[in-house]
Amino acid sequence: MKKTAIVTDSTAYLSMELTQEKEIHVIPLNVVLGNESYQELVDLKTDAFYQEMAENETLPTTSQPAIGDFVQLFESLRDKGYQEIVTIHLSSQISGTYQSALSAAEMVDGIHVIGFDSEISCAPQGYFVLTAAKLAEEGQGAEEIVQHLTELKHHVRAYFMVDDLNHLHRGGRLSGAQRIVGNMLKIKPILHFIDGKIVPFEKVRTEKKALSRIFDLLEQDRDSKQLSEITIIHANRVGKAEEIASVLREQYADVTISISFFGPVIGTHLGEGSIGVSWH
Repeated sequence: MKKTAIVTDSTAYLSMELTQEKEIHVIPLNVVLGNESYQELVDLKTDAFYQEMAENETLPTTSQPAIGDFVQLFESLRDKGYQEIVTIHLSSQISGTYQSALSAAEMVDGIHVIGFDSEISCAPQGYFVLTAAKLAEEGQGAEEIVQHLTELKHHVRAYFMVDDLNHLHRGGRLSGAQRIVGNMLKIKPILHFIDGKIVPFEKVRTEKKALSRIFDLLEQDRDSKQLSEITIIHANRVGKAEEIASVLREQYADVTISISFFGPVIGTHLGEGSIGVSWH
């Protein structure tokens, strides 16, 4: 068996079939609706979440996994014969999940655990996870895998837009931009991650113009380097995601183009209707 196990959290939004095939171990984050706490994608599916969100005036909240969940998983992987673990998580600037994983690692003897802060989330986080799984399958060790992922960070891009910035603003996830949120609420800002924080990239008046600008950025990257994969990410807007994917497949016939989604945890902060485009 391979010596290095790959762990991530549910916000990578990888399918169960894919995680089973690639032997990726997933720790779920939690969403609180009313007085009930749910593990996303385990006992709260994405479609049901957006329906609940639309029917309730009170915004849901989210919470990181308990340290004990990580300890239990790490110990079980050690007991299965793994020698090392690479644990890959959403940005430490928007969640304490990464720090919980590191704290759990200090509590488990007999296995070497290395953490990797993706400084992002969703499909781009999934890029790191799938790359790590491939390298582990090839027999590379944890240190080598993390070194490769660190290099990959320089080549991952992600831009997204939300229907209502109030979700990000009230949740405290829109960093460094509070002074201009009031002006931005009436427009369609393009957002991205810088140093693990969600910040405005440009102010745009309409969704059409925002998408056009993102497509320009994508084309600029193709001019300077070879593109491997493009992912359209949506918050309960599969029709729009498919429309964008169709357009891009005509322009980038040699690139893998896929559709992913903003699940319950990230959807809590972005809101229904959000659209993102990522690539590497």
